[in-house]
Amino acid sequence: MNELSSWVGRSQRSTETVDARLVRWLAATLDRTDLLDVRDGAPLPPAWHWAFFNAVEPMSALGRDGHPRKGGFLPATAQPRRMWAGSRLRWHGELRVGDTLERVSTILKCEAKRGRTGEMVLVTVGHQYRTRDALLLDDEHDIVYRDEASEEERRALAELAVQARRGEAPFERQGEIVHKVSVGPVQMFRYSAVTFNGHRIHYDRDYARDIEGYPGLVVHGPLIATMLLEFLQAQVAPGRSVERFEFRALRPTFDISPFALHAGAPAADGTVALWSTNNVGAVAMQATAVVC
Repeated sequence: MNELSSWVGRSQRSTETVDARLVRWLAATLDRTDLLDVRDGAPLPPAWHWAFFNAVEPMSALGRDGHPRKGGFLPATAQPRRMWAGSRLRWHGELRVGDTLERVSTILKCEAKRGRTGEMVLVTVGHQYRTRDALLLDDEHDIVYRDEASEEERRALAELAVQARRGEAPFERQGEIVHKVSVGPVQMFRYSAVTFNGHRIHYDRDYARDIEGYPGLVVHGPLIATMLLEFLQAQVAPGRSVERFEFRALRPTFDISPFALHAGAPAADGTVALWSTNNVGAVAMQATAVVC
């Protein structure tokens, strides 16, 4: 525990330009045809900043899962599996295409825990995005490192796949507004490419199944979170701006069958409850947004 706590406070600084070409690629991946010809100066949609500031490492510096090896900025944990467990975002200004941004990343938390699936390490990284001297966005990112999948976990996931392939299951919780989604390997490959994410669970089916124990490709947590925000702005609160957004991933969702996005009606203070349900109708991601 003391060794992990020594990582708290480590910081790194980087600069990147919000390149219009990359924004167009993400627009194509998300079927945002209105942004296929986006130009410098256009507002960047919420969460699209995740396409930028991703680690650029040579092949020789990658681990077995396709991520950069741990032990650089992030701690060298023993747990081999990695999961984007959640984020908390607050916008202070508008990010725009063509802006040159500075990101300052600081490790805020690093601790070991024991969960129902074994030992895990939780790392929270705070990112601040600035342009010139103005703070535009605070983004706290939770990462969980987990042990190898147990036989019990593999059996449960195999049963989930059987249930998913039988057909539609009832929703554990149904929203006032529901949008069904099918995500396939091409869209997931595109999202991995746009975000320069080499994590093999999102595009290498053999690796996802044989090494990590999943019944299919794992839909990216940030992709589902971005889809919730797109759903929010298109169907739930059109014409309103997002001030805050947070989400927590509860269980994985796979490409083996459709899943769904859900929302309640916006409250008087602008708060909106959002969530996704997985391939068998269980709540997979819980989220809250504040719109104005």
